[in-house]
Amino acid sequence: MLDPIETASPGELRALQLTRLRWTLRHAYDNVPFYRRKFDEAGVHPGDCLELDDLRRFPFTTKQDLRDHYPYGMFAVPRERIARIHASSGTTGRPTVVGYTQRDLDTWAALMARSIRAAGGRPGHRVHVAYGYGLFTGGLGAHYGAERLGCTVIPVSGGMTERQVRLIVDFEPDVIMVTPSYMLTILDEFDRQGVDPRTTSLKVGMFGAEPWTEDMRREVEARLDMDAVDIYGLSEVMGPGVSQECVETKDGLHVWEDHFYPEIIDPSSGTPLPGGEPGELVFTSLTKEAMPVIRYRTRDLTRLLPGTARPMRRMERVTGRTDDMMIVRGVNVFPTQVEELILRVPGLAPHYQCVLDRPARLDELTVRVESRSAGPVDGAAGTLEELIKHNVGVSVRVEVVPPAALERSVGKARRIVDNRPRP
Repeated sequence: MLDPIETASPGELRALQLTRLRWTLRHAYDNVPFYRRKFDEAGVHPGDCLELDDLRRFPFTTKQDLRDHYPYGMFAVPRERIARIHASSGTTGRPTVVGYTQRDLDTWAALMARSIRAAGGRPGHRVHVAYGYGLFTGGLGAHYGAERLGCTVIPVSGGMTERQVRLIVDFEPDVIMVTPSYMLTILDEFDRQGVDPRTTSLKVGMFGAEPWTEDMRREVEARLDMDAVDIYGLSEVMGPGVSQECVETKDGLHVWEDHFYPEIIDPSSGTPLPGGEPGELVFTSLTKEAMPVIRYRTRDLTRLLPGTARPMRRMERVTGRTDDMMIVRGVNVFPTQVEELILRVPGLAPHYQCVLDRPARLDELTVRVESRSAGPVDGAAGTLEELIKHNVGVSVRVEVVPPAALERSVGKARRIVDNRPRP
């Protein structure tokens, strides 16, 4: 059964958003010194927000802001009210730390339950969670959401790929929740063990935590005979379950707008863009107690579209991140563009890395991609080089390597290897 807000009229939704947005701005201003200072510097006050469009007058929040206030400087409640802490990996700097009150955790579980149901999960289904547990939000977010929906949770976490296959065969889950790149690794292990993945019990795959393409969806659905749907979230805003693709349409992710207000901005100027225009995704939380975020710049590139399966707006599948964009001889290149073209070439598998070098004055890009079988793949490298040149507009070198030659990840795949000298 859908939550009542999932069938609310646009007017009802906007009224709820405005009430919650005004509360959030006041809560942040009164309880987070960072936001009080930022609002005062920008010459705005929570009382200035009289309609939703007034939000654009308020300053942005960035990942660097969260790092600068590590670990607890962005919290809006006393630390004794914090029921749980999550954090990013911190591989590119200080980790970003997120706190949750018990009410925040209840909200998160409810939104994840809503997301799993929208993806096709139902009470009583067995859910195989192959996201990592721990400080990463994926595993526990999926776990408590599935339990809230009334599912049976199989908390496998990431890694031990051989065991993943055995448990899928033995425990017969209906739903798997995992990163798309690690799902490919699991599929390869099915092949290695001589098990046809199409014979498994899996009906739904919920894939998130990294960008993936429509061609990847077709690849996974064909190999597993199931529905593959996208889930989106980020720890700074909540975790997984900020938006979800509905299985009946598979046409983009409906943002749960009763809890998160989305905007699209020009990534260079910060100017808000109208609906349908591509740009950088920005979120403002509407109900978070422990750590409200105001106009958080996600760095994810997408666009907002009208609702279909739900009245809430859809965000198109994320095409890349501003920090994942490679500039090669003046041309902007995203790993998802490369992935889409790899899947057009027979004999190539969707395991790849983009290697950047600067042997002289100019950057060079080498795409290392695995073949699907151990034998030679005649002409594949040249075909992919031509496709990239024609569709992306940059010359690259393609190196076809044997199956399993590239490093495997049990979480987010490492798509870019940057060997260029640091400035």
